[in-house]
Amino acid sequence: MPHPSLDIERLLGGIRDRDRAVIGRALTLVESNLATDRRLAQELLTVLLPLTGSSQRIGISGVPGVGKSTFIETFGCSVVDKGHRVAVLAVDPSSSVSKGSILGDKTRMEKLAVSDAAFIRPSPTGGSLGGVARKTRESILVCEAAGYDVVLVETVGVGQSETAVAGMVDCFLLLMLTGAGDELQGIKRGILELADVIAVNKADGANAEAAERARTELERALAILRPAGDDGWTPRVVISSGLNGAGIDEVWKIIEEHRTLLDADGGLERRRRKQLLGWMWEMVDEGLRNAVRENPAVAATLGSVESDVLEGRTTPSAAAEAILRTFGT
Repeated sequence: MPHPSLDIERLLGGIRDRDRAVIGRALTLVESNLATDRRLAQELLTVLLPLTGSSQRIGISGVPGVGKSTFIETFGCSVVDKGHRVAVLAVDPSSSVSKGSILGDKTRMEKLAVSDAAFIRPSPTGGSLGGVARKTRESILVCEAAGYDVVLVETVGVGQSETAVAGMVDCFLLLMLTGAGDELQGIKRGILELADVIAVNKADGANAEAAERARTELERALAILRPAGDDGWTPRVVISSGLNGAGIDEVWKIIEEHRTLLDADGGLERRRRKQLLGWMWEMVDEGLRNAVRENPAVAATLGSVESDVLEGRTTPSAAAEAILRTFGT
């Protein structure tokens, strides 16, 4: 077995040379839960850190059926045509029963997938919060080190995935539909508090007029719910179509305006520093949870404690306190 440092050197060289196969292996490494892989992954990420941080990190979310894949392919191809290198981290839903996932993003984005300036990585969520792959943040760093200056993070658009993505990107783009009450649903779920840009998608054909009405309604809602934030940015609403490309250039223009504003007063650096601390504490929470579950004393009593909760002999809060006391002894 080769020395880990030699593996790191090969991975680093391949990543800097933009070797797709090596980039894929590096991403597989950072996604691994094996202890040996995690140690090697952290060593690799430490070496890569000086090469990271210069990309535009853009989160894209929306309910199933909103046309994310078509939009991302059209948007990604447009950004590539502007001279950028685009990486798409498309988080694929894992079944809670079989733990399997579709991993079909390359077939859903055929044109973008064959571009030399693009890289698409479908990643199973593994059941993590809101459908966001647990290692997405680390995958972003690998893509940045490989020279991709625009990183798109697509979520499955369910649960709390929007919140998770908003905590790891510079700009959060929300795609919405018309005609199904989605505008009001967005307000109820608090999504408007997260989005930097909203695109009413599928604004083509007979749906174009309805999309324009939805845009107007959302602008009114934002005026009430989202005044300019601490960074001075007021969320913008546009209409778009991944099918015919309408509004795609406008979305990119707004994203660039948002980046310019953040760069002007150090807002981007503040946002990313806050995200780094949030990332650190998420890892601490995850590590503690795993440590508690793997503790021999806890493992020995866990079955009976769970049984007491299920049979109603104790409350979940009392059981949790008992587990933590056992872990602390």
